[in-house]
Amino acid sequence: MDCYTANWDPLGEAAYYRKLDLYSMDWRVDLRDCLVAAAPYGGPIALLKTRKEKSPSSRPPLEIYSASGVLLASTPWKNSPAVHLGWTTSEDLLCIQEDGSVLVYSIFCEFKRRFTMGNEVLQNHVLEAKVFHTEFGTGVAILTGAHRFTMATNVDDLKLRRLPEVPGLQKPPSCWTVLCLDRATIILLAVGHDLFLLDNTTCSPVTLPGLSPYAGAYLQMAVSFNYRYLALFTDTGYIWMGRSHLKEKLGEFTCEFRAPPKQMVWCTRSRSKQRAVVMAWDRRLLVAGNTEQCIQYPLDEDSYLVPELDGVRIFSRLAHEFLHEIPEASQEIFRIASMAPGALLLEAQKEYEKESQKADEYLREIKDQKLLSEAVRQCIEAASYENQPDIQKSLLRAASFGKCFLEKFSPEPFVETCRDLRVLNALRDYQIGIPLSFDQYRQLTTEVLLDRLVLRRLYPIAIKICEYLRLSEFQGISRILAHWACYKVQQQENSDEEVAQAINQKLGDTPGISYAEIAARAYECGRTELAIKLLEYEPRSGKQVPLLLKMKRSPLALSKAIESGDTDLVYTVVLHLKNELNRGTFFMTLQNQPVALSLYRQFCKHQELDTLKDLYNQDDDHQELGNFHVRSGYVSEKRIDGRIACLQNAVDEYYKAKNEFAAKATEDQIKLLRLQRHLQDDFDKPYLDYSLHDTVYNLILDGNHKRAEQLYRDFKIPDKRFWWLKINALAEREDWDELEKFSKGKKSPIGYLPFVEICMKHHNRYEARKFAPRVASEQRVKAFILVGDLDQAAEAAIERKNEGEMTLVLSKCTAATDASVVAKINQAKAQLGKK
Repeated sequence: MDCYTANWDPLGEAAYYRKLDLYSMDWRVDLRDCLVAAAPYGGPIALLKTRKEKSPSSRPPLEIYSASGVLLASTPWKNSPAVHLGWTTSEDLLCIQEDGSVLVYSIFCEFKRRFTMGNEVLQNHVLEAKVFHTEFGTGVAILTGAHRFTMATNVDDLKLRRLPEVPGLQKPPSCWTVLCLDRATIILLAVGHDLFLLDNTTCSPVTLPGLSPYAGAYLQMAVSFNYRYLALFTDTGYIWMGRSHLKEKLGEFTCEFRAPPKQMVWCTRSRSKQRAVVMAWDRRLLVAGNTEQCIQYPLDEDSYLVPELDGVRIFSRLAHEFLHEIPEASQEIFRIASMAPGALLLEAQKEYEKESQKADEYLREIKDQKLLSEAVRQCIEAASYENQPDIQKSLLRAASFGKCFLEKFSPEPFVETCRDLRVLNALRDYQIGIPLSFDQYRQLTTEVLLDRLVLRRLYPIAIKICEYLRLSEFQGISRILAHWACYKVQQQENSDEEVAQAINQKLGDTPGISYAEIAARAYECGRTELAIKLLEYEPRSGKQVPLLLKMKRSPLALSKAIESGDTDLVYTVVLHLKNELNRGTFFMTLQNQPVALSLYRQFCKHQELDTLKDLYNQDDDHQELGNFHVRSGYVSEKRIDGRIACLQNAVDEYYKAKNEFAAKATEDQIKLLRLQRHLQDDFDKPYLDYSLHDTVYNLILDGNHKRAEQLYRDFKIPDKRFWWLKINALAEREDWDELEKFSKGKKSPIGYLPFVEICMKHHNRYEARKFAPRVASEQRVKAFILVGDLDQAAEAAIERKNEGEMTLVLSKCTAATDASVVAKINQAKAQLGKK
């Protein structure tokens, strides 16, 4: 703490920069011999040796290390020479080859996929390439041997763009970079003293604002991490710095070096007081801003710069460092002779630990200025930017000490900072090797961090972080365990049974776990039996069945679908089996599954009638075959002869099924169809497809009484039913004479009240009166009431001495018109009462 500011270097009057030691690298590599790619946010480092070995049979290795220099994986490079390496936002490695092919590897050197950048790149080869990140994803830009640019803004959704040609360009540009402006991705390139912008359709020359007349030719350019700022280096050592839209200059600097730097990157952070450009030569690192001064650091060997959100990582064969601008809170507290409230609070806490009265003096001074809340905030903020746990603890103790003297102070910033720092300190451990800063952690988010830990197979620490941050309710742990299980199935060390039991013991019924996804990974790894065992633990049949079908385990999939009770799932499997198996095997499979067979029959009734017939024939199901022929006769056959033939087949099947009733009924239907065809031919009226009753009714309605009588006799229609049909049809035809004649032909089996009712239904009171006297005595009162003859109704009721019927007649009488009827009934009721 006493020498805390020893590594501070001023850049201008308001800003200080420092280099923090992250790791002592334990690898044995020479960066001069390698293509190097380092992922941001403390990501992994990829190395591919480019120098040819003496032995032609030896292959250069592709190696991936953590940021602390721990080897994660390596593999021999068996492909054509690579031109450039880069990392995607999901930490997949892109290896761009001379022929324009891009190979995608995982963090453990596992080949994932390959894509090409088009025929034009293939024909002219790749001179230079850059991997960049935008809001659309990870992109690739290629400069070909024909001095043309090809670009893809998202490698996960590959859409190639060939940019316009630069007029008069006969050699490669001296430098170029990718800019992202207003959601558009363009290329800025330099040819000597000239600059050009390439978009989708045009090539436009541009001029930098405020450019010195002694600038010279452009040799190097760099865009900031967030694409907001641009810097260019010229052959006179002049550096122009401005905004990437090329309309505003931020500053300039002239250095003593004329050769272009090996790397040039921006070093910025949010609320930066002095944005800087960092340049690396063989043995020198230079930090330049908008001031006359610069900062220079010696480099003992080749180093590589990695731009970050809030600084620059610098790694070499021996060390890994972080260069950044010191935040305001740290400057205020640790600046020599600082009287800032945070500095006084830190001193007060130290004196308190010494049990010195000076602690009270420092506190009083802060309170008198009413800056105690500000002092606590400064200490919390400064602690978040520190890498050393001892300094973090000292600042947080000071903040905790100051909080005790505040009545109203939200504890959340203090608690969150303590929690986040504990996570960051664990990640910065040498074995983990993820040197995230506080700002990078907040930008990356906890969810993405957990995904990256899982990607590196660091399951224990990922679970510990979930538990510490209490992310279980968001299924953080379940997601990690699922990834662990998927990794477990890829190992070939144990038997399928042992692996399945180990995974189940670890995962159990953890919410959010999908055993089907783990089983799918096992199947992809060629462990089909393990996948089947894992699926036994999957509670959702909808997840089990599709994977079983994919694994060619259709009978098991059918059993699982039936057990689920989900008919849609059963149909899915059955139709899959139908397409997969030959017809005989398919039918035999269904025979062993009655539920599936029944559902398939239902399907065939609506979709495949011929298949349904085959199913019934195979089962010798004559009853259903008869039903099938009846249904097909009326659904499929339009001609009457064809329909009769189908019905005759149905008769044969019903007799085989010993269902005489159905056979006789079908024979009657055939007989009816033939008669209806004759009637239709004779009377030129449609009779086909009428029921027997409708046929008789229409014949009577058309006056064909003899034909109706013939059907009545031939089909043995019950008398009552025939009489009802006939009187209704005659009334509808208004053939009252025939109705009266019919009523006198023989005694009516339905009585004569229906004659009265049917006449009144057709509003013919006159005809109804003819039938009322013929109605049976017990219904005569009702008949006379229907025809409106209350006097006769009263007579009939008195004759039957039925008091209920008398009351009914009285209810129909009115005092004005039916006084005599009322008197007659009252007298009869009185006489009944005397008895």
